[in-house]
Amino acid sequence: MIRSRLLMLATSACALALASCSGGSDNASAPAGDSVSVGVLQSLTGTMAISEITVKNAEMLAIEEINATGGVLGKQINALVEDGASDPSTFAQKASKLIESDGVSTVFGGWTSASRKAMLPVFERTKNLLWYPVQFEGNECSPNIMYSGAQPNQQALPALEWAVAQGYKSFFLVGSDYVYPRTANLILKKHIEKGGMQVLGEAYVPLGGTDFSGVIAKIAQAKPAIIINTLNGDSNVAFFKQMQAAGISPKTMPVMSFSIGEQEAQAMGAGLVEGSYAAWNYFQSLPSDANAKFIAAYKAKFGKDAAITDPMVHGYLDVYAWKAAVEKAKSFEPDAVRKAAASLGGFATPMGTVSFAANQSLVQKAYIGKLKADGQFEIIADSGKDIAPEPYDALAFPGKTCKL
Repeated sequence: MIRSRLLMLATSACALALASCSGGSDNASAPAGDSVSVGVLQSLTGTMAISEITVKNAEMLAIEEINATGGVLGKQINALVEDGASDPSTFAQKASKLIESDGVSTVFGGWTSASRKAMLPVFERTKNLLWYPVQFEGNECSPNIMYSGAQPNQQALPALEWAVAQGYKSFFLVGSDYVYPRTANLILKKHIEKGGMQVLGEAYVPLGGTDFSGVIAKIAQAKPAIIINTLNGDSNVAFFKQMQAAGISPKTMPVMSFSIGEQEAQAMGAGLVEGSYAAWNYFQSLPSDANAKFIAAYKAKFGKDAAITDPMVHGYLDVYAWKAAVEKAKSFEPDAVRKAAASLGGFATPMGTVSFAANQSLVQKAYIGKLKADGQFEIIADSGKDIAPEPYDALAFPGKTCKL
């Protein structure tokens, strides 16, 4: 049950504690030479760059830290960075290049589900392993992906539960037109209908779209109690600006967003989205020594005004989890690494202690935040306990289970 409370996460461990999973440096499967290559594949250009560049930064920070403390199985990590360019086909092409031409041992990256689904056949064909750091719609379970971002039961459904607890019983769903928003909203609609509530409208715009005049007219006419926003990338800027121009603000009509974090709020201008809500598994304002240490390290490298988001932390912890899994398996071989990752048990991260379940998704808490004028979120609710990931929602996908 989501409940409001003051969060005092008393963990003094840092993400570097993952190194304690080391199983030694004698490794018959290690790449030749003194280094091991990995891929970092995020959108550095295009509509998703507003969100993904900082995820790349966090992944590179983890790699730099690991190299500074001796690397992995005695090898330095050689990061090969590629630009997915906010285009699914480019992600697939770059994933193929990294694996088949550059010979990387694993890849960290992706954001949109369209990019992930475009890459999936590449990873399954080559038997390599993708570490995916972003919340998604579930309805997928592959042995070639480690899913650290939230499943729907770890973000979308806790957000709905919180909204209902506040008395919101009618909803308008707005999203980018691709698989994540449409599937997440399908799941939400099933639960809203089961609860005897109403979806008063549903609208989608192309990823990167900037014309929301028709959508906003529908919202104004429907008068929902709350808007559920699954827009991604810089479409959010246009949406909130046009909402404001139409006289609709988060203070007069609540908005719950699933892809706006501190970085996006900073880029948009916090005043534009102040008072809106977001559901994540991490906020920069989480109080813990491990989080404070991570924030300080990131700002020391990327600037004192840098904002930290949930996908950034997931990208960061993915690199450390890969290191721990390699050292437990004593191998860089992807199948051995994924099996080791799923059996690591709890490990310390900036977002608290987390673990990978047998279905290769992360066990983690859910939080609800309200955006303040300074661009930070006040955490107003949390799940109270860790939530086990469920790739297939029982209402939306009855009978489906994860088989690896």
